[in-house]
Amino acid sequence: MKTAIKVIAFDADDTLWDCQGHFDSVMQELYTLLEPWVSRDRAAQELFATERKNMPLCGFGTKAFTLSMLETAMRVSHYELSARQLSALQQRCYTLLELPATPLPGVAETLETLQRQGRRMVAFTKGELLDQENKMMRSGLGHFFEHVEIVSNKGEAEFLALCRKLGVRPDELLMVGNSLKSDIAPALAIGAWAVHIPFEITWELEHQDDFSHPKLIKIGRFGEIIRIISYLCSD
Repeated sequence: MKTAIKVIAFDADDTLWDCQGHFDSVMQELYTLLEPWVSRDRAAQELFATERKNMPLCGFGTKAFTLSMLETAMRVSHYELSARQLSALQQRCYTLLELPATPLPGVAETLETLQRQGRRMVAFTKGELLDQENKMMRSGLGHFFEHVEIVSNKGEAEFLALCRKLGVRPDELLMVGNSLKSDIAPALAIGAWAVHIPFEITWELEHQDDFSHPKLIKIGRFGEIIRIISYLCSD
């Protein structure tokens, strides 16, 4: 099966490096802080409700997460948490602005191989601009990509805009990512190809039921992308 794939787009968080694991660690600290008032499960539900409410105004990223964490802490505790406790929680959230962005196993080696093969690669991620730029810099992976696109949301319109910017048709794009909701479904909807690499932790707002599609390939290890590209682009 030979395809006309010209560009491979990679998601960043939880595809190239671990992100949600660090966020989950901070969330657990909030749940512990709120134990005098609610169960840990209820605290998680309250945080999710806050994030979902704030999403249209605050978008994605560490700063939006921090605001939702503080809002949830104050509301659920009936404003009984001290300023010192809230300040400590804020500072803990701010550590996420410097999370290591260490490439996941096989990522750097795979990107290097694809680069040697002359593949055209871009990074396509959503979140807060400066935060995402800094993570890409800390990861040391930026030199593999001819372009890094950071958007506030990843839907069909954003995928189409990316294709226009890169000068390719949707069916000439292959999207690689961990989120069925943000990386895979919208790419397939515009006619692109997609490779899904599940991550061990999925953010609540990114949950979507699994599905099949003729242009969707599911793999378990990042390194399998080399084989997939060779297969898709071979006679």
